[in-house]
Amino acid sequence: MGINDKPYSEKRDFIRMKIGAPLNAKLAAASQTIEGLCLDLSGGGLQVETKQPLAVGTEAEVEVSSAHGHNPTLRAKTRVVRVAVNDAGDHVLGLEIIQILA
Repeated sequence: MGINDKPYSEKRDFIRMKIGAPLNAKLAAASQTIEGLCLDLSGGGLQVETKQPLAVGTEAEVEVSSAHGHNPTLRAKTRVVRVAVNDAGDHVLGLEIIQILA
């Protein structure tokens, strides 16, 4: 079955996993670190919730760690591709994974 044969809701290259894990993001253009919550994760990106806004196109190195202390953590170079504000006023960012870091 090809991607065009799938129902619309299943036309993703990767399945999203809901995780709710702590996230730290270091901005590529500054020494600033932003804290947030990784809401979900897929093979191509992640959705995060932060108090600070970031512009589309901003690159950041992110680290997602397990709330239970499990290793390994995910470290990746990402780019902001979508920005929204939720009902609580927090910023919900769609991040594309550019490169997985060791």
